[in-house]
Amino acid sequence: MELKIHPIQVNILKILLFEPKARFSKLNLLKLPTDHFNFHLKRLVELKLIEKTDKNNYSLTTEGKEFANRFDTETIAIERQPKIGVLIIAVKGNKYLIQQRLKQPYFGFYGFITGKVRWGETLIETTNRELQEETGLKGKLTLVGIKHKMDYSQDSKLLEDKLFFVSRMDNLKGDLLEKFVGGKNLWLTEKEVLKLPDLFDGVQESIRMANRKKLEIIETKYKVKKY
Repeated sequence: MELKIHPIQVNILKILLFEPKARFSKLNLLKLPTDHFNFHLKRLVELKLIEKTDKNNYSLTTEGKEFANRFDTETIAIERQPKIGVLIIAVKGNKYLIQQRLKQPYFGFYGFITGKVRWGETLIETTNRELQEETGLKGKLTLVGIKHKMDYSQDSKLLEDKLFFVSRMDNLKGDLLEKFVGGKNLWLTEKEVLKLPDLFDGVQESIRMANRKKLEIIETKYKVKKY
């Protein structure tokens, strides 16, 4: 969940984005009563977003700098950005490793293995970790593309905005986990894959991407029937 803070606290952080440090009077541009404004200052200190420095000055903490840097300085709101993840196309002969998703959202849908990039983790580390955790396999990784996938409801509401780094995995080794918490895995030919019910949008596109074996970027907006 995104941290939500009061508009007065947002304004304090905005001021400190452009100042190495600032005194109480400079931060209190709205001229609020001292007790009222102190409440918001203390709350930001409790959240470890600001800290009191010398001579009653305040400055952003390391956490505060990262948090405040996500503001749109015109609208004074946190900018929402696409989720960053990996998409893994594991190949064995003429078969592809398909995963049925058994968690929300998209419960029951079929598609390729995906996973979120963790804070401080490289794309290679994420790809190898997700493959190992969800399939028990290891393989040779080839980055084949980037997919920007945006899913909309039938009434045009944006449901998900994801940016995937797509990798093909060959020379697979290990014993396949057929089931795991949140899904199950199965090997299928392309023809079998395309006959699956509740297939994620863009699966055939991902197969073509893997087989071209050259880096490409695809951005697509979909209207989904289920979520």
